[in-house]
Amino acid sequence: MFEIYQDKKGEFRFRLLAANGETILSSEGYKTKAACKNGIASVIKNSQDKELFEVREAKNGKSHFVLKARNNQVIGQSQMYASKRGASCGIRSVMNNAKKKEIKDLTK
Repeated sequence: MFEIYQDKKGEFRFRLLAANGETILSSEGYKTKAACKNGIASVIKNSQDKELFEVREAKNGKSHFVLKARNNQVIGQSQMYASKRGASCGIRSVMNNAKKKEIKDLTK
């Protein structure tokens, strides 16, 4: 499920949750709710192409991933994982959960 919320700056953000309620993908801040919803639509569309995910390694050796649109713009990023294998499991979770297309708006 996607959740739309506002951060402390008043910007709109989304997060994609796994079935256990854990955040598996987070967005940047958007000025408008409409732009945030467009970001969600982009995740739904692009998350089904494994080639658009990029696993990155942090200086501390932990891994995370980003999801990019076809124009190479990052549309979401994950939490840190202890290993690349963990990040790969996170990618599969994003692919499975994003296609459910359920959105909960917490800004109402």
